Amino acid sequence: MTMLSTPPTDPSLSWQQQAHDYLVQGQYAQAATLYEQAIADEPEQKLYYWHYGLLLLLQGEEAEAQTTWLLALSEADSEQQEQSVLELVQVLQTEAERRESLCDYSMAWAIRQHIREVSPNHIDNLWHLVQLSIEIGLFTPAIFAEIGLIDQLQTEQPEFSQTLAFTAIRRVFGQVLPSPEIFELLKLCGTRISNAEAWYDLLVGTAFRLGHELGRAKEAAELITIVLQSQNVPDLLNDLALFHQNALNYDEGIAVAKRHFEEVNSLADKLITGHILLRGLLSAGGYWEEAIATAQQQYDLLQTLVEQQPSDLSSLQVTRLFNAAYHLVYCKDRPDLWRPLQNQLMELCQNNKRLQYAEQVQKFQFSERIQAWQANPTRPLRIGYLSYCMKHHSVGWLARWLFNHHEHDRFQIYAYMISYQENDDPIQAVFATRADHMRPISVITPAITIAEQIYEDEIDILIDLDSITLDLTCEVMALRPAPVQATWLGWDASGVPAVDYFIADPYVLPEAAESYYSEKIWRLPQAYIGVDGFEVDAPSLRREDLDIPEDAVVFLTSQAGYKRHRDTAKLQLQIIKEVPNSYLLIKGYADSKSVQTFFFDIADEVGVSHDRLRFPKIDPSVPSHRANLAIADIVLDTFPYNGATTTLETLWREIPIVTRVGEQFAARNSYTMMMNVGVTEGIAFSDREYIEWGVRLGTDAALRQSVVSKLHQSKRSSPLWNGKQFTREMERAYQQMWEIYVQS
Repeated sequence: MTMLSTPPTDPSLSWQQQAHDYLVQGQYAQAATLYEQAIADEPEQKLYYWHYGLLLLLQGEEAEAQTTWLLALSEADSEQQEQSVLELVQVLQTEAERRESLCDYSMAWAIRQHIREVSPNHIDNLWHLVQLSIEIGLFTPAIFAEIGLIDQLQTEQPEFSQTLAFTAIRRVFGQVLPSPEIFELLKLCGTRISNAEAWYDLLVGTAFRLGHELGRAKEAAELITIVLQSQNVPDLLNDLALFHQNALNYDEGIAVAKRHFEEVNSLADKLITGHILLRGLLSAGGYWEEAIATAQQQYDLLQTLVEQQPSDLSSLQVTRLFNAAYHLVYCKDRPDLWRPLQNQLMELCQNNKRLQYAEQVQKFQFSERIQAWQANPTRPLRIGYLSYCMKHHSVGWLARWLFNHHEHDRFQIYAYMISYQENDDPIQAVFATRADHMRPISVITPAITIAEQIYEDEIDILIDLDSITLDLTCEVMALRPAPVQATWLGWDASGVPAVDYFIADPYVLPEAAESYYSEKIWRLPQAYIGVDGFEVDAPSLRREDLDIPEDAVVFLTSQAGYKRHRDTAKLQLQIIKEVPNSYLLIKGYADSKSVQTFFFDIADEVGVSHDRLRFPKIDPSVPSHRANLAIADIVLDTFPYNGATTTLETLWREIPIVTRVGEQFAARNSYTMMMNVGVTEGIAFSDREYIEWGVRLGTDAALRQSVVSKLHQSKRSSPLWNGKQFTREMERAYQQMWEIYVQS
């Protein structure tokens, strides 16, 4: 609708100015008296009725105000009707805006509701009502329909201020999580928004915050879908596939990735999309043959990329290539093949990123810092930890003990917490409160911004807890904002050339690993991890719940779908076949239908009845998961990617475990943990030994009890259960790393 730029004028300015002054001063009755007199003098002047009704409304006489307006409107002929409505709306809108400027949102809300009644197609007014509902605590997603906004947007050519719409939608996103009502609103707006760039930034930025920081992948996927309905942005298809997978909608995530893989042409884009596709196939848990073929394809593409050394990569392509080799480790235990390739890929990515930020990176100089330390060698070392896992996450559950035990008189601790959220996560609180300095970082923060913060904080040693599980962390490490940099705990070493050390121990990497790591392997004297234990709830799962006899032997494999290698699953079922009265419990995040099909097919091949397999639901909480481990007599580990946190939890719960030892870091996690608790029973160095240990532990109750006793005793002396001692060893390593750097 067309609005008047200014109210109609009147020659009697002096009394109108007085009335306005009364209005501003809150003397509504005095102002109303002036308009009553004006109406008596000039009853044909409609403008006076609009002001008079407003003043009645401000005095709480709402019914009288409505009567005044409606009576005046009814007396206007058809030609005057539209103009009269425009005049009334202008008067009310002017006062509503004044009230909003005074933060009198309740009165502004009341006035705009009356604007809605006389002019329901005034969409900008409806956007204002959405914002006012937030201000006065009345907002619910149902308001879009209640105030008629949905109906108005469904008209053929609705006119509204896009700036106002963006502001209202942004405020809604800050108020509640997206709901079906909000998605309906966004779909209607998407086809009517002309500022495509602003629309993209608003919805995609919100989707990334929801999906990457708040764990709301389903809603994030819906937002990306809405953007793609009105804009052709192929790069978003990777994000859409990823969000579908994270929302456990594996089939759709795989389908999107497959379509996009066929559509892209460049080698880099093939690799980026191939990574997302392989992730989906492995995570679902039942697409093993296809996953293996895709992994080989990914390996071949990576080889071609490092051979070609392309110089035309975009910044986004380089960022996303950092973790393009991530899932190869789940498919084959050949670090001698994939680690050199990983190192070359990281060198290519680092060179590109340092070239992109050449001017800023040149400022990262450390000679003055060394001189300052040499002048005062007793000052505390500044240790920075960089990660998105310092929260309710497997890495967070383990790394928190380091923060609990750091000696702050010798070490100043900085926590760079990517995706930090204000919430009641007790694990996140440990990192935030035990650090001397906490830096909350959004996952969409540019890497150079994070690196500059680290440099300004004068960090001496920067510890990466993510490795290539997060491309943003790799990008920051590649810029080298600290003189000494190391990777610890998360996944494996990244291979980024700017990282100096990978922290390990005597068992988790073989001696031969030195030849294919670009980082120097720093071996702690006993274990690369030490904790003080785990929180455990009361069990919520019992054998009777799964129709398992009390005298049965229960094996458990509890891992996410991408760790389930078909060859290892076959070994596990061969154990079940050879152990009488035994059952296998299969638990973990994956597509339940495809995982069941996966195991049933192997069971048929091996000759194991489906009745001996159970697929319990995911536990309601992590402490409950730990409690429910006790349902098992023996835990069967995965290979070539072992459990890590799960293995620690199993050992803490004093349950025997069978693990297969390989060559790569991921295939030796359980090995180092078992060695550090003094248990060798269950450690297998071949497939045959894996089956033998499973059968021995399954058929020999005395052997199982012996292992349980050793695990119980280990809590008194094992370095694995001594977070304080482990922290001292890490601190000694930091001190030595720094001394080596200064001396060099």
